Formats: sequence, structure tokens, C-alpha cells
Amino acid sequence: MDTPMTVVSVNVGTPQRVRVSDGMVLTSIFKSPVATRVAVLTNNISGDRQADLSVHGGPYKAVYCYPEEHYQFWRGQLADIELVPGIFGENLTTRGLTEEAVNIGDRFRVGSVVLQVTQPRMPCYKLGIRFGRKDILRRFLQSRRSGFYLAVTKTGDLAADDDVELLARDENKVSVTDIVRVWVEDKGDVDTMKRALNIGSLPETWKEPFRDRIEKALS
Repeated sequence: MDTPMTVVSVNVGTPQRVRVSDGMVLTSIFKSPVATRVAVLTNNISGDRQADLSVHGGPYKAVYCYPEEHYQFWRGQLADIELVPGIFGENLTTRGLTEEAVNIGDRFRVGSVVLQVTQPRMPCYKLGIRFGRKDILRRFLQSRRSGFYLAVTKTGDLAADDDVELLARDENKVSVTDIVRVWVEDKGDVDTMKRALNIGSLPETWKEPFRDRIEKALS
């Protein structure tokens, strides 16, 4: 990661009810940039709240990061939509941190906060609500531009334009891209899945299916 790493935008949102074809849905995917420094707590960023804590938020999904580098790709794909920071539901729009370069378990300092990479983001139907089109879920997954979640290992504060400092690389060398690849395509890649099992920050919701796949592959 020789490219300078920085926070382009910090984005927050609170739950709101949105009308869909079959009723109302509560979602926090609509996020907007903030201009001030914000506190980062154990489970989220101050001013940001998750609508469904069973699938969002918590220690393994406290902060969602999405690379600014992907915006150019999506502008080519979604020319009719104005793509502004936070549109993918991310808390941090960043520069210099892409999925193939970032490993699960890597630790970073941003402002006075220490964050650790935990897992890729798998899209849910609320991304379709944000973009007003159901096909965005398929296109998002196929693009392999997932972004990634971070755990907060040291609380503090951060802001747009803060530098992102790499503190430690995880020794297992399993990138965010690797996890998406073995989850979607290379389901028999036993070596990568074995290394993933050694990563302390990767949640059990990923490890358990990997264990099952390894057992089947080796049986």
C-alpha cells in the first residue's frame, strides 16, 4: 500500500421510513457527509445509527468503508444517478484502500481511532432501495467492489481529510477480495479458507461455512 491513504468523506445517517412497493421499510442506508470531527464509538460513529442491528452494526460492523476509486466505475455503470459520498451506505469514503490491497485483520489509525478490518460487505435489498433499482444487488456483487467493515479497537474521533495510517498487516495475508472470491466463485479454495480461519477479526458467520466447505473438500 504505497498510495497515500486518506478519508475523503465521513458520512452518517439515522433510521428513516421509506415507502416501497409493498409498504414501508426502516433503513439507515441514506447517509450524508459531515463537516466536523466526529466521535467513533465501539459500535458506530456518533450521529449514525443502524436500523436493523441483527444484520448491521455491532462490533464486527461498526464502520463501513468504501473506496472512492470505485466511484468512477459506477458513474460509467449508472450514468443517470448522481453519485455522492455516502451513496453506498458507507461511513468512510476513502482513497488508497482497495479490497485487493487490504487484508482482513489489518489495523489502521484514523485520527485518534484505531480500526481493524473484519469482513467484506455483502449487499442486501436496502441497497436496491437506495438506488431505486433491484439489479444493483447483482451488479454490486459481480463488480467485486464490496467495500469492507471495520471494528473499533480504540475509540476516538476522526474527520474528512484525516490520513489513514497502517499500523499492522495481518500475517495470514487474506485480502478482502480473497474472501469475496472464495465465497462466490472459488468455493473449493481450501488453502485460502484455512488461512481465513486463523484471522481473529473474521466473524464466525464466515468461518463456520468455510469449515464446512473444507471438511467436504477433504472428505
